[in-house]
Amino acid sequence: MPESILTILKFCLLALIYLFVYRVVRVVAGEMRGPVAVVPAARATAAASPAQVPRGHGPAHLRIVEPPERRGETFALRDELTVGRGGGCGIVLDDTFVSQVHARVFWRDGEAYVEDLGSRNGTLLNGHPVLSPELLRRGDKVQFGKTVTEAVR
Repeated sequence: MPESILTILKFCLLALIYLFVYRVVRVVAGEMRGPVAVVPAARATAAASPAQVPRGHGPAHLRIVEPPERRGETFALRDELTVGRGGGCGIVLDDTFVSQVHARVFWRDGEAYVEDLGSRNGTLLNGHPVLSPELLRRGDKVQFGKTVTEAVR
């Protein structure tokens, strides 16, 4: 084969390698940024209105107990509250042991439940792994990664 054809093939191979690396870097950078939350106009007005906490015997809020720098932050338990590192979650945690969308707390029949959403490190309720939706009562401790919350009224 003539040397000029080999040189052209070398440059084509080099261009393909650069294109591959560029696409890999772009995908990794997108994963690190996390999902972008888009709120439709119909839901934006509902989100802006005051939170309606469902009535029942269960807790109405989750309060962060650990880590110390976030201790005391309180989140109202509405119809559904997601927990994770993703920007669209109701409780956003900067914790490497927490998945993008790690768990959710939701209401069913006037009771609050916590459910792990297939996270790698799991969710703990009073020190026990949450394998299916578990009833959440006042005083229960829920752990997402290194963050511990308490269910309060």
